[in-house]
Amino acid sequence: MIKLIECPRDAMQGRERFIDTAIKAAYINQLLQVGFDTVDFGSFVSPKAIPQMRDTAEVLSLLDLHQSKSKLLAIVANERGANEALFFEEIDYLGFPLSLSETFQQRNTNKSIQEALVTIEEIQNLCETKGKTLVTYLSMGFGNPYGDPYSPDLVAEFVKNLNDLDIKIISFADTIGSAEPSLIAELYKVNAETYPTIEFGMHLHTRPQDLRPKIEAALNAGCKRFDGALKGFGGCPMANDELVGNVATENLIRILEEKGYENHLDKNEFSEAMKLAQVVFS
Repeated sequence: MIKLIECPRDAMQGRERFIDTAIKAAYINQLLQVGFDTVDFGSFVSPKAIPQMRDTAEVLSLLDLHQSKSKLLAIVANERGANEALFFEEIDYLGFPLSLSETFQQRNTNKSIQEALVTIEEIQNLCETKGKTLVTYLSMGFGNPYGDPYSPDLVAEFVKNLNDLDIKIISFADTIGSAEPSLIAELYKVNAETYPTIEFGMHLHTRPQDLRPKIEAALNAGCKRFDGALKGFGGCPMANDELVGNVATENLIRILEEKGYENHLDKNEFSEAMKLAQVVFS
């Protein structure tokens, strides 16, 4: 089974026009009917940094989870945000962006890497107390545009640090769309073999023409956890002047089906979500 994580939060967060709270909730409610493993629905971060996400708590209050098997994930950037997210029983996962790039860690969370690692330990302790799971995203996981140090050995060092903190889910994040298929395969295979108790995933930003070889490389290396966003909307507004969009979920599904993987999604509900996405992001 492939775990599909749908990321409306990532699709929405960089958009300049504020999306009405009721519209956000209606869209996410539709996604919750599709059958995704997890829906990355919002973030508890500074509204000054990401104004689009300032209504996450209100959106959550409007979600209907009774008929959905999907779990909810919210992004946090500090202990304050984690405590806010942990207040809500409906949230299953907290996500934290840990960068391999010192420059991007400062841009994204206003912390150094060492400070971010301390924060991860604090949030991990909170999650364990509350029965939640922390998902750590290794952003700039395939290189960075700032000239900061990068190598597969550096990735391995970060993964070791996270393993020492008993982190159970790590997603390699290609924040700027620079990952080469060979590097995707290498990072996944080496780390998954070294740390078999960790669930590794891929959160790729990519241009549509580059998608297939990247997904195939990850699949061939054994990856079974993929993030996406319908129609490929989104990207990280803190990373670069030019947003590189998310993996388009519909294209990811097409590749998976061609490879013989079952996704157990409700195709009718998925079709409705695709129609609604066009309205929400028009």
